[in-house]
Amino acid sequence: MKVLLINGSPHPHGNTYLALSEVAKTLQNESIETEILHIGTRPIQGCIACRKCAKTGRCLFNDDVYNRFRDQLPSIDGLIVGSPVYYAGPNGALCALLDRLFFSSSKLLQFKPAASVAVCRRSGATATFDRLNKYFTINNMPIVSSQYWNNVHGREQGEAAQDFEGLQTMRTLGRNMAWLLKKIHHVDPQYPQNEDIILTNFIH
Repeated sequence: MKVLLINGSPHPHGNTYLALSEVAKTLQNESIETEILHIGTRPIQGCIACRKCAKTGRCLFNDDVYNRFRDQLPSIDGLIVGSPVYYAGPNGALCALLDRLFFSSSKLLQFKPAASVAVCRRSGATATFDRLNKYFTINNMPIVSSQYWNNVHGREQGEAAQDFEGLQTMRTLGRNMAWLLKKIHHVDPQYPQNEDIILTNFIH
């Protein structure tokens, strides 16, 4: 079983990567294969609603970033999308990629468990979380939950490591994703064992 994690930040090893890595480590501990793919920093073409993909199953724009992600979809069992928060929403480049992936390749994703992760300095994470989840809810994809909304806080690179509650939320998400995947694949695991709840407040 394999889960693809999309790092939708322009920073390949920033706080979004740190949050996704916490999920990935937990999944690996549950014997789930993971891969974190970064969207990069080049401009990403948005969908132009030409509907050519309805005939071909692929987007008309044959660019490397789309192909790199689209080629992964047949072989994965679950999807996690992470994004920084920009004006209470996801990174625009990430949404441009997701619009094209979901519109052209929805059949490769339906019924696969999915989750989103939002990383912010202070606010806007729940709106970003909600926006990303809409890709899944329109495509028959079960959403994997955690003990809290999948938010991690941090501004400068590495600051997310100080959000102990956020990182615990990532670990819980990883265990819940592993549990659901194993249920789907008839491994029949026990319910995940939760950690004692950590509460982290940010006032400084």
